[in-house]
Amino acid sequence: MEELDLTTREGRFKHFGSVEPVEGTKPTEKAEMADLQNSKKDFLFAVESVGINNLSYPVVIGDYQSVGNFELATSLRREEKGVNMSRLLEALETENKNGVSLDFETLEQVLKVLRDRMRQENAEVTADGKWYFSKPSPGTNLHGMAHADVKYSLALDEGGLTRKQFGMTAMVTTLCPCSKEISEYSAHNQRGYVKVLIDVDPDAEVPENHKEIVYELLEINASSQLYPILKRTDEKIVTERAYENPRFVEDLIRLIAYDIAELDWVKGFELECRNEESIHQHDAFSRMKYQK
Repeated sequence: MEELDLTTREGRFKHFGSVEPVEGTKPTEKAEMADLQNSKKDFLFAVESVGINNLSYPVVIGDYQSVGNFELATSLRREEKGVNMSRLLEALETENKNGVSLDFETLEQVLKVLRDRMRQENAEVTADGKWYFSKPSPGTNLHGMAHADVKYSLALDEGGLTRKQFGMTAMVTTLCPCSKEISEYSAHNQRGYVKVLIDVDPDAEVPENHKEIVYELLEINASSQLYPILKRTDEKIVTERAYENPRFVEDLIRLIAYDIAELDWVKGFELECRNEESIHQHDAFSRMKYQK
């Protein structure tokens, strides 16, 4: 048995099972390597979407850097075996400026690069991340960092955009109207989650402050809002505002739907409201779809 010098890294590696590389017979130069992905024959079906997802990548949302989660894909013709997956990331890298700006213009440019480099008819991207912004308390005007989850989803073919969506999930306060009505004093309230996915009219101009617009509509219709910093005077305002504006989950979704439907750049949406019930072990939810 070979005597190993365990004072060296090489010796320790061999001691734990590492072996020398084998004498290879396959080519090491790219030009000489087989390219299975570019094989051409009848592969039975065209594929609508093939690509990568659950990709963590730095993004810029509004004024702050954040972390995004991406899905990138293209179509695949029937006569082609596969796509070059590395080109998906290469397309994203073309817009990486200390993070990819999470907005419609930037992601559409990524799609154009992606479709061209992959030489496919269709390309699509979906990305979501946490949007951070400064929010003042309602009375003392003390600023702190608040957040909401945002989502952008676009698809492109040779004729232009075929899908343009913006989504947001925000947290609110809801106070139960029934509890207020039947109780001698007080009423139970809870944290609620509002999630909307908007189908954007591709011919309409989307306001630059669309995140702020949607966030306000999700919050203003709730019993009250959530704040990063609250002093006693602020807490009094928040508590009394909730008591003055009781909302069932059914009330909340209808009020929000009305305001979103009024936006001229919206052609339809999916909306869900969910309350983490404070007097039950289950949640309460309402869900709807609307198309103009």
